[in-house]
Amino acid sequence: MTPPNWLDRLAARWPRIDGVVYPVFAALCTLYAALFFYGSLHRQTHGAWSAPLDDVFIHFDYARATARGYPFQWSEGNGFSSGNTSLSYPFALALGYWAGFRGLSIMHWAAIVACISCLAFFLAAGRLAEPMGRWAKYLIPPAVLSLGALDWSLFSGMENAFHLGVWGLALVPVLRLVRETKLHPSPARDRRIAQIGWISGLAGALLYATRPESVVCVASFAIFAAIAVRRASGNRPAALTVLRIGVPGVLAVVAQALVNHAFTGEWSANGAIAKLAINNPYLTADDKVAQYVDLLKYVVLRNTQHHFSDVLPWGWLVPLVAVIPLLSRRLRGVAILLWAQVIGWLALVALNGQVRWQNERYTMAAVAWLLVLAALGLATILGAPSAATTSEEKKKPSFLDDPRFRRFVMPARAFVAIAIVAIFWVHQIPNMRDQIWFFGRASRNIRDQHLVAGKVLAELGAHRVLVGDAGALMYASDRSGLDIIGLGGYHDLPFARAGVHGLGASLELIERMPVAERPDVMAIYPSWWGDLPTLFGERLTQVPVVGNVICGGSEKVIYRADWSTLDATPTPRTMRPSEVLVDELDVADLVSEKAHSYVFPHPAMGFVDFRVLADPVQPTRDLFDAGRVIAPDQHELAVMRAPQAGGRLVVRSVVGHHITIQVRAAGNAIGQLTLDPVNGWTESSLDLPPQTSPYFQLDLMPTGGDWLDCHVWIVEPKSRALVAPRSDR
Repeated sequence: MTPPNWLDRLAARWPRIDGVVYPVFAALCTLYAALFFYGSLHRQTHGAWSAPLDDVFIHFDYARATARGYPFQWSEGNGFSSGNTSLSYPFALALGYWAGFRGLSIMHWAAIVACISCLAFFLAAGRLAEPMGRWAKYLIPPAVLSLGALDWSLFSGMENAFHLGVWGLALVPVLRLVRETKLHPSPARDRRIAQIGWISGLAGALLYATRPESVVCVASFAIFAAIAVRRASGNRPAALTVLRIGVPGVLAVVAQALVNHAFTGEWSANGAIAKLAINNPYLTADDKVAQYVDLLKYVVLRNTQHHFSDVLPWGWLVPLVAVIPLLSRRLRGVAILLWAQVIGWLALVALNGQVRWQNERYTMAAVAWLLVLAALGLATILGAPSAATTSEEKKKPSFLDDPRFRRFVMPARAFVAIAIVAIFWVHQIPNMRDQIWFFGRASRNIRDQHLVAGKVLAELGAHRVLVGDAGALMYASDRSGLDIIGLGGYHDLPFARAGVHGLGASLELIERMPVAERPDVMAIYPSWWGDLPTLFGERLTQVPVVGNVICGGSEKVIYRADWSTLDATPTPRTMRPSEVLVDELDVADLVSEKAHSYVFPHPAMGFVDFRVLADPVQPTRDLFDAGRVIAPDQHELAVMRAPQAGGRLVVRSVVGHHITIQVRAAGNAIGQLTLDPVNGWTESSLDLPPQTSPYFQLDLMPTGGDWLDCHVWIVEPKSRALVAPRSDR
């Protein structure tokens, strides 16, 4: 039976129209999926824009500050912040803010960016399917968009979709470079390869700036391209290719670290400090390894056993089909490239202690690449590529490329492919339905609680708001903020690291802030912060949420802040009129600890705690101080300025039972402090002998029980004071 003439004409014209049809098809698939999720949002919010995550509004905060002339600031006036893990995405959002997408309509702009980014990803990923024929790439958009959890993240307003779009931007020059290596050797070809390599490197640097985990992408792109260059030109050009693709990304990493250190005093970004277990001082090495292994298992099993299917074992169908491209000679190279990125990405994000939250959005880039692999696997099943064109392929064809295999097994292959799609979709429909509903409900929750609370803060005329959710509250109120978790940052005070050490360490940093700059209002979940609202706040109002699926609590409570118990006085309460201060170590104040090379016993010890107790001198006034719990027979060390001709060591602490503190100065035992329980702060002292050098190492070791050490001073008589006191305040 002969095909109709129109089919012949269509086949002849297809190469010319395919370049238009595929982008239109990919765009329609994207819009189709987006409308389901944004439609659910608007049904739940009655037409208002919102977002399903508070973190989306963190991006909006940075974008608004950027548009107003304060780039890299979460809250205008707080100074440079490294808290936004994606450096580039706020700039993309700022374009919309400049164009008039302000207020909640910035989410509308984020939706536009997401759809455009998805289209860019599909156009680039489609090139991976070229060895299978022009038809194969049409499997990629529906395959990627078929997973509800991935769509949730892509359209959430987070940087997931933008990251995939930038990934596509980085992929295109890499594939072009590989194609160039197949041309006849010539100086012109080598120059083009070098130029494309630098372009790939710049795109890779942008990719890293969009998500730092993309270092695995840049590395795999560089190796993939270098292997092709090595086959065509040898080892030296291959090494140069690795450098051209990798160096811009390395420079971006170094530049970010240098800028972070210059403005914040930290080499790492706030997000890495706050979220990665490797930065937790209390975990042992075994604890960190165990947590990493647990999270690595989680990121794999959560997707395969939950997001990919509603029942076991069908979720494993996706990675199983994604393995199939490795069997095809034409696709093996790109399959290895994608698998390297899937595995590397999951291995990196498993370091993140928050990978369990936010609908597993941190894993979704790897999920997208896995679904591209699954689409290529379906293409491999449905039809082998066209006849081999290189001598190597003709010598060693894959069994999937054998014409006899295609002729006799084609109906079975088509049945298998259709069965795979049907099984996957049947078991994905419940998940897709749930994710669409979840998207809308979570967006409504954020609107009902966070955005309403933000309006309340604006009406209160708050000057600076202390928050634990650093996104929608600040965006809706348009007020200055202080993120107690530390992602937002405040000049060079290490709030992110303090948040890891404990609430008392964060309060010590608030004590360092100028009084006029301290938060006058707190908007927090009281259950998150222990005694913070009780000791430092006066309840004003609360904003509830009904049917909560995403917010951190049923009520966001707003308090009037009261920091009157904080003490900025660097001297001990029991210092004599005839004495002057030589040095001060404020334990649990990370700035003071760093200035004194302080070392506390760790891991699993040295936890931060704080108290608000009666002032030793003014019993009617309460006094705050934080410190570290030092276990019996454990040492805490600090480098202190020595009194010129002898002085006193004064220690402020809290004890609940009789303990003794063994004191050593510069390695020599000089005595002990005996502490008995009292109803309030104790300030005990010990005479210090003269030291032979300006500084000495102080060694304190409790015996008889745990000891909360909060403050250490060195004082000396005024008549002996020859130098200005050392203070880190």
